[in-house]
This record gives sequence, structure tokens and C-alpha cells, in this order.
Amino acid sequence: MSEQAEVAGSVAVNLEWARRPQYGRYLDEFVPGQVFVHTRGFTFDRATMLHFARVFMQTNPLYLNVECAKAHGFPDLPASPQMVFNVVLSLGVQNDSEKAIANLGYYNVQFLRPVYPGDTLRSYTKVMDRKTRGEGQPGIVLIRTLGVNQHHQVVLQYERKIMVDWRGSRLPTTPAPNNPVEFPWVEHPVVELPVGGGPFPTELTGPNTYFEDFALGDLIVHANGRTITDEHMALTYLVGNTHPLHFDRVYSTGLSGKMSGEPIVYGGLVYAWLEGLASRDVSENALWELGFTEGYHTQPSVSGDTVAAMSRVIATETLPNTDAAGIVTFQFIGVKNISAAAALETYGADLFIKENDKQKLGKEKIGNKIFEIERRLLIKRRPA
Repeated sequence: MSEQAEVAGSVAVNLEWARRPQYGRYLDEFVPGQVFVHTRGFTFDRATMLHFARVFMQTNPLYLNVECAKAHGFPDLPASPQMVFNVVLSLGVQNDSEKAIANLGYYNVQFLRPVYPGDTLRSYTKVMDRKTRGEGQPGIVLIRTLGVNQHHQVVLQYERKIMVDWRGSRLPTTPAPNNPVEFPWVEHPVVELPVGGGPFPTELTGPNTYFEDFALGDLIVHANGRTITDEHMALTYLVGNTHPLHFDRVYSTGLSGKMSGEPIVYGGLVYAWLEGLASRDVSENALWELGFTEGYHTQPSVSGDTVAAMSRVIATETLPNTDAAGIVTFQFIGVKNISAAAALETYGADLFIKENDKQKLGKEKIGNKIFEIERRLLIKRRPA
């Protein structure tokens, strides 16, 4: 290579040639049936997987201890399902939600197989529906998203609703390719786990988080909270989320309305911290996160907020042909800037009513409540 010469001073500046690439989609740019093949992909490595599990306070040794994972039948350390969810969702943001006003909910989230060090995930999204309220009014887009590994096996699938504004006079976004793309949504999913029937190691977890320890109606108030700092901005890009609302203070303070101000913590990270706070009480003996549904971020969080959580058992299910594990379904609630114990004392049973149902019931929404979801865990039975 020849020595590089400085040439900028000899090239005239033409402001008319300025380009301003835009990403995401406005409401009028979503077309039902459209499939996005999201850029980049993400190769999982053990260091990042362990870092994620530790930062988000995970206590299930399957995600922290490779020898424990192997003793349960996994060939290597599996990635925390929360990490897989965050990565798959984040890969799609550049195409499907970088222009979104709000993420309205997660639905039918299903984790179909583990992700191991060295696995590379791609993300695909299909536009299922678009509901409008007239031009100039925000509308709602229903999408389906898949995470697919290097063998083209689906590891995660879910639906999401996002609120999006019309483009109007704003710059158009980068057009999506028109090439036909396969979208391998699994209509009748089956979870594929390498886990055997036991016996499992018992010395690495507490004694009170086996299947038998959960009964219908149990309400577990998780003791610790977690204060979020500006760390959330770096973690947002660690998982690949490109929405500037989460890490660009100039952008966030330039917005109008209640979203204007400090960067909003990416909701997937909030959920991961809440789930980690609950893990030593409900999921450290879980063999798998089967999935979750009807999940909503009911209030945003910003740096400096302290989050806390509680779990309520709403179903238990024994499994045929095995006495090694059962399924427990939890209603999972997140709060901010109040301890879980104080929130329960202050708001009582109203915490467990969906915030979107409050108005028709004549009840006030809870400002301290930030999250609600139902999640299903496959949990080991207590060894004989």
C-alpha cells in the first residue's frame, strides 16, 4: 500500500449531497406478510454468556457452572434464556422497532432449544397485522420474531406488539429487500432438551426451590432490589439493541411528551434484572424456561431507579412418564423505587391486576409498578 495522502482539503463540501440514513419503520412502511432478515447475527461465547448471567444476578448454576450443566446432560454451558431473548429481540430493532414509540407487550414466547458457546443466531421478523386509527395517529403493529441457529433450527419464537407513528414529512427509512424469504415459525413447538432423568446434583442450589416447594396461590416476595446505573447504555449495545432512546441522551431529551428526558432502560434488560432478583427463590432448580406470555412494561425505568420483584404461583403441572420434574407457572410482577415488601403492603392485591384492566374496574394504575408477565418453568423435583 502506498502512503495515504491527506485530500480532504482539496474536496469541496457540498451540503446538498448530505445523506441521513434512517432505520426502523414508520407505521405506513409496515406491510402485513413482509419478512425482515435482520442484519449481523450474534455469535455466543462463554465469556459474554457468563458476564450476562452474573450482571443480571442469575443464580441458576446451569448458566454459571459448566460442570453442573454437563452433570444435567447439557453438552456445554447453555446461555441464559434471558440473554437469548434479549439478543434475538435486539437484532430486529434496526428493522422493526427503531422508530417505535412504545413496546406494548410480549406474547407466546417459547424457548425451543438451548444455545451454546460457538452458536450463531440470526433473527427474522414477519409483519402479521397493522392497525391504524387514521393518518397522523399512532397505530399498532403485530410482529412475529424468530431466533434461528447456524443449523437453521428455531431456538426462540415470540410475538410482539409495537406502537408506531406515521412517517408524514419525515425522511423515509432504509427500504427492506423484496426477496422472498422462508419464515420457519413452528406452529406446534416441541422443546428439545438434552436433560436426562436424573439423579441431578443437589449441593449447588438451595433446598427450597424444587417443584414440591410451590403450591397454587403461593406469593413469594423477593428480598433484594437492584439499582440500575448508566451501565444500562453499554449493556443495551452489548446485546445489539440499536434504538437511540436507550443510549442517546441528545435524542431522548429532544423528544416531546412523557418519554422526554434521560435515556429509557431497554425493557429486556429490566426484565432480566427482575428475573435475576427472583432466581434464587424460584428458578435456581429450573431445568428450563419454557416461555412467557402477556408481558407488559407498564412504566419505563431510567438510570438511578431501583427495581424489585415478586412471584405468585398460578398453576402447577405434573408430567406424564417422569418423576424428575414438573411445570410451575408464575405471575411475575416488577416494581421500582419501592421494596417488594413495601409495595405488597401498600398496594395489596391490586398489584396482580393487569394495569390495562384498571380503568374499566374503576381502579387507579400503580405508578411504582413497571412490569407484569406470566412465565412457565420446568423445575426439578426434590430428590428422594
